[in-house]
Amino acid sequence: MKGGDKLQVFDTDAGKIGICICYDVEFPELARLYAEQGMEILFVPFLTDTQNGYTRVRHCAQARAIENECYVATAGCVGNLPKVNNMDIQYAQSAIFTPSDFSFPTNSIKAEATPNTEMTIIADVDLSMLKELHNHGSVHTLKDRRKDLYDLNWIKK
Repeated sequence: MKGGDKLQVFDTDAGKIGICICYDVEFPELARLYAEQGMEILFVPFLTDTQNGYTRVRHCAQARAIENECYVATAGCVGNLPKVNNMDIQYAQSAIFTPSDFSFPTNSIKAEATPNTEMTIIADVDLSMLKELHNHGSVHTLKDRRKDLYDLNWIKK
């Protein structure tokens, strides 16, 4: 495997989406660059073999939803695949996270699966609530950055 050389937000009929695969969500710069391109939903497919690895992915995904004022949908593998190298066991809990403000759930969780159980979660997300948050939220994490002191730039375009 090798890393790619593009960073792209996709325009879909469900809104502007970005994708961070597993470990990528642990780097806040990637999601911030997506947010600067208008991302509304970040998708995070992941595969973690321990609860520790899962916890890192989950908490970073929640942070990305809060700091980038977007929805984040995580989807992980559970169960095991015997006789497959490095796939003998996985741990996951898929979820949909929201920003943290008055019009969203107080715990910033729109929906979540039962831990380490194979299941599908479905939830409606309202993209107009993101626009309202960007303009009238109690905090403005995207607008209040000190761009006079620092900036984030994508080198390859």
